Amino acid sequence: MTRILIAEDEDRISSFVAKGLESAGYQTLVIDDGAEALDRALSGDVDLLLLDVGLPSLDGFEVLRSLRGQGSTLPVIMLTARTSTRDTVDGLDAGANDYVAKPFKFDELLARVRSRLREPVTTSSMSIAHGDVTLDVLARRATVGSREVDLSAREFALAEEFVRHAGQVLSREQLLSRVWGMDFDPSSNVVDVYVRYLRAKLGPAHIVTVRGAGYRWE
Repeated sequence: MTRILIAEDEDRISSFVAKGLESAGYQTLVIDDGAEALDRALSGDVDLLLLDVGLPSLDGFEVLRSLRGQGSTLPVIMLTARTSTRDTVDGLDAGANDYVAKPFKFDELLARVRSRLREPVTTSSMSIAHGDVTLDVLARRATVGSREVDLSAREFALAEEFVRHAGQVLSREQLLSRVWGMDFDPSSNVVDVYVRYLRAKLGPAHIVTVRGAGYRWE
């Protein structure tokens, strides 16, 4: 049976989520401390982590960065009352697969859980290049000419999507779905924020804004 770890220190929320998931056929484990949640997530006996940001001992961002830093590919959905773009960016950039703001409807959370559990874990061993930009997909290394550029995991994923589809116009909806695995939210400017990051690191001429349509890698 699929086992979901719920790292949440508000009893009302963890109980509500656990009961709903168990009714949907999942096994759940609730932990209210960040350090304990990290240990359990690394144990290999859970299939997905619902991770609250405001945890004691280690907050959700710290748990997630440590989890990814130790090579875990466990699907993680962040749960938080924080709704600013900066917090969304921080969570996704740390390696979250999805981000759900409180308060949320359980049906929406369940749909996101099912979606994340369906995603295959894939590893590519190839390098791709366009112009003076080369991406080593396996080593997660980016170079511009002879200069190595430090990209976060999410920046690299976005750059990879652009380079693989060089010359094509990619809408914000497409990028949000392919890079973040999220449904499009018209109020979100996460894609635009990351495009700015890439322009600053890889050069502004590489990504062109196509008004009313999206972005294109030149």
